[in-house]
This record gives sequence, structure tokens and C-alpha cells, in this order.
Amino acid sequence: MRLSYALPIVALFAGIPATASAEMALSLYSGYQSAPHSDVDVNGTKVVHAGWEGKSFEAPPYFGVRGTWWLDQFGMPDLGIALDYAHNKVYSDDDTRAQTGWSHFEFTDGLNILTLNALYRFPLGESRWKPYVGVGAGINVPHVEVTRPSGRTYEYQFGGASLQAQAGVAYEIAKHWDLFVEYKANYSWIDVDIDSGDSLQTNILTNAINLGVSFKF
Repeated sequence: MRLSYALPIVALFAGIPATASAEMALSLYSGYQSAPHSDVDVNGTKVVHAGWEGKSFEAPPYFGVRGTWWLDQFGMPDLGIALDYAHNKVYSDDDTRAQTGWSHFEFTDGLNILTLNALYRFPLGESRWKPYVGVGAGINVPHVEVTRPSGRTYEYQFGGASLQAQAGVAYEIAKHWDLFVEYKANYSWIDVDIDSGDSLQTNILTNAINLGVSFKF
């Protein structure tokens, strides 16, 4: 799921009818994303405790886009609902490929994650600083890339469910523009098919420090 697919989703979300007092925001972000080791099973049997590298700034880069609806018109201006798409990436390290004998193993044209989230921003009066936290759940669609002696897999698949948690702070630089920095974590349960009729399962936690910009309307 590339950016060209994510933008229409967010555009639809941003089009939710709202009164003139409602605040909507469209955000774009990138940053540094990593992932700790995780067990990799094939057909339910562990094959390796995989090490992962994020390589956030290598093509295709790590990025995300988010649409947020703050519930002003319901008398809850500090509560929001957000639809968030992130193009995460994980590459297996050299030790992992050496242990498995696989020449290629990664989810790098996206460990694509789409979540629906609840956000809360802490009221600070007229301050331009806006700390916030959020939690949510959704799905992951990884681009499965496995090359091993028995065959090759190179395709998008539905992986399973994902959870999200985030905390950050935004700063209003102009009436319609915010800059923000945040920590965001996603936990994804991945169960996909690979060559020879086998199935591959792993649970991946991605951690990201994001820098972004929001347009409010």
C-alpha cells in the first residue's frame, strides 16, 4: 500500500460531515523507525529468532499519513479520532539469513499498517504547545519478500491485526499549521503464505520517532 493508495483513504476520512466548529487535520510524517528481534515460525515451528533493521531513510523510505477529526462540535475539543497509515519497513540482518539459509527475507515495500485511533490532547489554555497521546487498532498488509532454496515469494498479503500507541507534542506555527514530534509503536501479528504451500508467522514491534507537519481546516 503506497502513498498513492493511502491519500484517498485519508481524504475520505477528512470528508466526514462536521459543523463549522469542527477541527480537522491532515498530517504527514517520517523519522527513524526500528524493530527488536522476534521469533519466526514456519508451519508453526520456530526457524529463527530474527534480527530486524529498519533502514528508515533508504528507498522506499519510512513515512506515514494521518487524518484527524477533533470532536469540537460534541463539546469534547481535546478528544479526537484519527485514521493513520504508516509505511513501516523491516529487513532481516545477516545473522538471521545465515541461520535460515535464506538469501532474502524482509517486509520492505511496506509493513503497511492502517489503524483507527483515539487521541487525547492535554488542555494548556492559549499555549501553542499541544501534548497528546493516542491508542488504536487496525490491520497490517506486508509486502512479503522471501527467497530460499525451495522458492521465492514477492507479493502483498493481508498479515493480520495491529495495535498502536503514541505520545507526542505539537506546536502551532500558524493558524492552519502545526509541527509535531512523537513516539509511535505498532505491534503486528503477521501470518502469511510463502512458497511450497508453507505459512510464515511472526509478531513484529516497530518503534518510531516521528517528525511531521499538520494542516488544519
